[in-house]
Amino acid sequence: MDRASFFSAQAGRKVDAPLRTRARFGIGEVVRHRVFDFRGVVFDIDPVFANSEEWYEAIPKEVRPHREQPFYHLLAENGEASYVAYVSQQNLLADAEGGPVDHPSLAELFEDFDGARYPLRRSLTH
Repeated sequence: MDRASFFSAQAGRKVDAPLRTRARFGIGEVVRHRVFDFRGVVFDIDPVFANSEEWYEAIPKEVRPHREQPFYHLLAENGEASYVAYVSQQNLLADAEGGPVDHPSLAELFEDFDGARYPLRRSLTH
């Protein structure tokens, strides 16, 4: 057996995934989108695409990411707003040198930016 499954509330279904995937980024890392002008902090990782089919189909076919790669939940910001983003690994780059991210939900999950990443709140690690 080289696959496992998990229930995704976001997708509303069970999602099949390889037993092993390699996430390039970790919880608390600052990343930026490869194409669009926004950055964010990783707060969750799905081993493969685990969002709704409607969300996936809304992405233009020519830029639609592969499903079989990690997808990251981000507390994101751009020049105009803060929001939650769901982004494929192929579309992310490391961005710690860009400094802290300004998102109103950061303090709920993370300690202050340490210059490289956002450490998870101690109360959430126990």
